[in-house]
Amino acid sequence: MPETVVAVGHDELAALKHVALDGGLAGPVKVSCAGLAERLDASNQTASRRLQRLDESGLVERDIVSDGQWVSITDDGEAALRQEYADYRRVFEDDTELTLTGSVTGGMGEGRHYISLSGYMEQFEERLGYEPFAGTLNVELTDESVRTRAGMTNLDAVPIDGWEDDERTFGPASCYAATVEHDGATYETTHIIVPERTHHDERQLEIIAPDKLRDALGLDDGATVTVYVEEA
Repeated sequence: MPETVVAVGHDELAALKHVALDGGLAGPVKVSCAGLAERLDASNQTASRRLQRLDESGLVERDIVSDGQWVSITDDGEAALRQEYADYRRVFEDDTELTLTGSVTGGMGEGRHYISLSGYMEQFEERLGYEPFAGTLNVELTDESVRTRAGMTNLDAVPIDGWEDDERTFGPASCYAATVEHDGATYETTHIIVPERTHHDERQLEIIAPDKLRDALGLDDGATVTVYVEEA
C-alpha cells in the first residue's frame, strides 16, 4: 500500500520550532509534553498530538521513554524550517535579491555533459537569451548562505522543461538570474541552474553563463565569490 503522508500546519511548525530552539537540529533532545505545552500555551494532549503529527509526517524522529521522549529533527523537518525562515525574511526585509557567498570548487564534469545536450541547449538559447559555456561554475556555500538560499524558492525562475530521446528521459530544471562577483569584478549574465533531480545538496550551487566564468573572473579553486540572485 502507498505510504500515507500527513500534512502539517502552522501549529505543528510552531512545535517544530521549539524543538529546534532546544537543539533538535544537532541531535536528539529530551522533550516533555508538559514543557512543550506550556511554551505553546496548549494542553499536554495537544502538545503530544502535534509531536505525533510531526513524527508521522517525517519531520521529526522520536524515541519515547518513561519520563518523556527524545526528539530529533529530520532533513525534511529542517527544510520546512528553512522555508519558514525564508518567508519571514521576505516579510521583514522586503528583499527581492538574495546574497550568497561561497568558495569555488571543482566539479565532476556532469554539468558540461548535460548543458551541451540539444534538448537543454535549445531552451537555454530561447529562454535565457544565450548559449551557455559547456560547463558550470561550482560554488560551495557558507553555512549562513545555505540558510539564505532557502529564499530562492520565493523568487521567479526561468523553467527548463524535461525532455526525452530514444534512450532516456531528462528531467526539468529551474534557472535563477544571478550576478557573480569576485575581487571587485562582476559578471552579470549568469543563472543558477537547479535540476529537479540532483545529487548535490543545498550547499552546492551550479552556475551557467555565456563564457567560462573561471577565465572571465580569474577564478581558481578556493576563490571566494559573491552571488546576487535576482527575480528572473
